[in-house]
Amino acid sequence: MAAPRHHHLALAVALALLVVTAAAADEGGPRGRRVLVLVDDLAVRSSHSAFFASLQGRGFDLDFRLADDPKLSLHRYGQYLYDGLVLFAPSTPRFGGSVDQNSILEFIDAGHDMILAADSSASDLIRGIATECGVDFDEDPEAMVIDHINYAATDAEGDHTLIAGDDLIQSDVILGSKKIEAPVLFRGIGHAVNPSNSLVLKVLSASPSAYSANPKSKLASPPSLTGSAISLVSVMQARNNARVLISGSLDLFSNRFLKSGVQKAGSKIRHEKAGNEQFVTETSKWVFHERGHLKAVNVKHNKVGETNEPGMYRINDDLEYSVEIYEWSGTSWKPYVADDVQVQFYMMSPYVLKTLSTDKKGVFSTSFKVPDVYGVFQFKVEYQRLGYTGLSLSKQIPVRPYRHNEYERFITSAYPYYAASFSTMGAFFIFSFVYLYHK
Repeated sequence: MAAPRHHHLALAVALALLVVTAAAADEGGPRGRRVLVLVDDLAVRSSHSAFFASLQGRGFDLDFRLADDPKLSLHRYGQYLYDGLVLFAPSTPRFGGSVDQNSILEFIDAGHDMILAADSSASDLIRGIATECGVDFDEDPEAMVIDHINYAATDAEGDHTLIAGDDLIQSDVILGSKKIEAPVLFRGIGHAVNPSNSLVLKVLSASPSAYSANPKSKLASPPSLTGSAISLVSVMQARNNARVLISGSLDLFSNRFLKSGVQKAGSKIRHEKAGNEQFVTETSKWVFHERGHLKAVNVKHNKVGETNEPGMYRINDDLEYSVEIYEWSGTSWKPYVADDVQVQFYMMSPYVLKTLSTDKKGVFSTSFKVPDVYGVFQFKVEYQRLGYTGLSLSKQIPVRPYRHNEYERFITSAYPYYAASFSTMGAFFIFSFVYLYHK
């Protein structure tokens, strides 16, 4: 009898572990922790170890592979093996295994995130991936960003390609609430961003005195990229909320730049440490959804004074609408606080547009009267805010007119018609009486 008891005990323990695991997964973050790191030289693993240690210290499971590994694969049996990708292989002409440009783009289209770093040796493959993400590197393969004014003081006798950049995007969501005081060291290639593309943002821009050219030759013609139009680091958030960071400098993430001191040319202030470590840490937190990720739950609507959600509304009903919105803080879900979340009551076009009020505990709500129009409506919330994942909520509900027995017995606006009817009957009675009895 001991064997069956042990069997039942083992089964009970397994079920308990399954429940605990499911609960933990439900309380987990918005993204998984499996990250594939592709490098073209395994030496990058040690030369950029501080950045990788930062990711691992935040709970990411890094899988280092050579970019031309013949066994390389992003998915197996229809399931992706990784949740994120770090592409530190700028010179690789082709990937190994089943990975190519299309498979990486499909990886992003499936909602996964990527960090891509290039340099002056960037191959056509890397440039093509960047182009598909909305970023165009300088077409000149020998070009680098040069700045004869805003360069690092240690590069005074050099070609001024070691940039000390401080033109950062003003966004606490992307760069964190703590200001980056020290300039960010950058040596690499610049890229352009189409200003009409709202999905791509310049995170670190070059100064107005910068230009992109071959530092080893004299300029024969005006450079194609100049001034603040040059982006050094950009991010893209796709419509499916996948995030991509593209840097024109692999050295930006290196131990040497992360630990190096910096002094901007012409400045008397010397910083003991460049802003690179803080910059790459904060931007990687954003890329991998440790910050700026929203979720909406418990979407509700009902008539005022009721709690149950009806299957249909009647014109001129008073209703209430509410939704709970939370933001991932990196460790837990916190109530999201904002004053710009709006709901539309929509049929072909918005009939009602209301700003939701919040109790600062995550609940956003409002109330309004159903318009005097019947048909199939939708409650729609389309929320887009810089640095945050977008919310797109939709719930359909029909609206009916009054039934024949739901109108008022006497309608005030119809009094003239009532008077006309009775006056007509009275006039007919008087006319008939006079006609019949008058001699």
